[in-house]
Amino acid sequence: MTATVTRLDAPQVLAAADELAELLADTVHGGASIGFLAPLGRAEAVAWWRQRAAGVAAGQLAVWAARGAGRVLGTVTLAFADKPNSRHRAELVKLMVHRDARGQGLGRTLLTAAETAAAAGGITLLHLDTETDSPAEHLYRATGWTRAGTIPDYAASPDGVLRPTTLYYKHLGGAVAPG
Repeated sequence: MTATVTRLDAPQVLAAADELAELLADTVHGGASIGFLAPLGRAEAVAWWRQRAAGVAAGQLAVWAARGAGRVLGTVTLAFADKPNSRHRAELVKLMVHRDARGQGLGRTLLTAAETAAAAGGITLLHLDTETDSPAEHLYRATGWTRAGTIPDYAASPDGVLRPTTLYYKHLGGAVAPG
């Protein structure tokens, strides 16, 4: 399945909120621990995406969407640090691929788009958290992310069970502080 990845501005996030909400609901209903409990209602998912548009407009978030087969198939977001001593880093959040499009390299494509844009924007360090033993962990390890550690009972899975999360980071280039 061929998909085109584009960075969305705030008006585009608002315009695509219904499609993005469908992807979010599919991801949650598929069991991914991305901050929501099941069942996730459509109105809640649409509202969540509409709230993201303000962060995009303010430069706090960057959102990429992958489109193919006439719909949004995946998305990834970078959350930029707001403190003066941390502007060199960003958090990778909400990497989602529709269940129908998994296993075709789309997650890797979205990850590469975010990493490339971050590096071009002067970001030298990315970090993320993901549910321990989730399929996402394989992707992060395979693309050069370094495991920093695991926190037990960090977040509830969509069915409400507390699960551990694993923290990862990736240096993108530029100066790396000694340590």
